[in-house]
Amino acid sequence: MPLFNFSKPEIEAIIQKIQEYYSQEMDQEIGQFEAGFLLDFFAEEIGPYFYNKGIHDSQTIVQKQIDGVIEAIDGLEKPVQVLRKSEK
Repeated sequence: MPLFNFSKPEIEAIIQKIQEYYSQEMDQEIGQFEAGFLLDFFAEEIGPYFYNKGIHDSQTIVQKQIDGVIEAIDGLEKPVQVLRKSEK
């Protein structure tokens, strides 16, 4: 299963971005075929680093939200008096 499942229009847009980058930053022309291979390489070899970072960042955000909910629920607690057997 591929890590990233982009639609055809998304792939075309990414390839165009790669071609533009090469043209502007490296003063080189790169064809669609070559840009597609470069995209495949980055998706397979570099993509997991970005993916995992996103997962870890998401976990941190969700954990903060859960901590906030737990704190809010704890704040709803009503004070009660607990009697010991010897106090009855």
